[in-house]
Amino acid sequence: MENLNSLSPIQNERMTCYGGVAAAAALPSPPPTTLTTLPSSPCNTFVREVGSGGAEDPNTVVKQSVDGFKWRLLVSYDGTHFKGWQFQQTPPTIQCILEKALTRATKLERKDLHLVGASRTDGGVHAWGQVAHFITPFNYDSLDSIHAALNGLLPPDIRVREISAAVPEFHARFSAKGKIYHYKIYNDAIMDPFQRLYAYHVTHKLNAAVMREAANHFIGTHDFSAFGNSSRNDGMPNPVKTIFRFDIVNMGALLQLEVEGSGFMYRQVRNMAALLLQIGKEAIPPDIVPKILASRDRKELAKYTSAAAPPHGLCLVAVKYNAEHLQLPLGCPTTSLGRHHIVSKCKVPFY
Repeated sequence: MENLNSLSPIQNERMTCYGGVAAAAALPSPPPTTLTTLPSSPCNTFVREVGSGGAEDPNTVVKQSVDGFKWRLLVSYDGTHFKGWQFQQTPPTIQCILEKALTRATKLERKDLHLVGASRTDGGVHAWGQVAHFITPFNYDSLDSIHAALNGLLPPDIRVREISAAVPEFHARFSAKGKIYHYKIYNDAIMDPFQRLYAYHVTHKLNAAVMREAANHFIGTHDFSAFGNSSRNDGMPNPVKTIFRFDIVNMGALLQLEVEGSGFMYRQVRNMAALLLQIGKEAIPPDIVPKILASRDRKELAKYTSAAAPPHGLCLVAVKYNAEHLQLPLGCPTTSLGRHHIVSKCKVPFY
């Protein structure tokens, strides 16, 4: 991993379901000229929610109230060289690197930022639409400078695409109403070297039609206990999830599995992808899916596929929220989508 101080800025672009554009610039000199300390307003009183199972968990409760300003981040990253999102004492993780950049840009301690991500992606998993929030005791007149500063401090495989003020009720994880994941499979005899970090190479010719038939069995509300791993301590997550759609999209040699749901258990998407791969190879029939779901037993899935699909094929594409959670609070700056540098006029005289 490169030294954080030696990293150069880079630029990216925008999408919906919470999306945006980012630009990079140098860190502003302290004290920041865009900061203002304001009296209490709808913008600077927030609540911190805690619970074990996320937005659907009835045990998710309001724990305490704190004065501060809440900011929402849209983050993209190439997960190849990181051990996932969640902060660990042994870096590198996405949260760890992002917190280092935030502490330098805001001059705050890590404990004061309260950085939270919507999805704790696993090591090697990528994200186009990860959402996070953090807290500051001060307001910003403009978010463009902090936005540019963060991307100037971050390594080129992590980009903050958008920064916006968040309403007090917003919580990146617990307010989420849905997530979209894509899993890419490169189905050809020879791997495309430009896809090797972002798609799982499968040389066996896959039957996309039977994979679609099997994927349809996942749609609806089910107990996904058979598809969740228990090797990570997530408390007691609710295994009942709703899958809104599960599409198998042909894109030449690429086969893209697109799944949208209310939430997902640890490694659930990769376990579903692993089973669909076995069905696509025609090793097992598509109607095996309801049988495994009904078992509610991870050991039943292990009879047909021994391991989850590799992490590098998976990407968190978007996190969905109710419209009221995405509204800008009063008295706060407009959303920063990054700054585009343009030449207003030619300074070289023509002869």
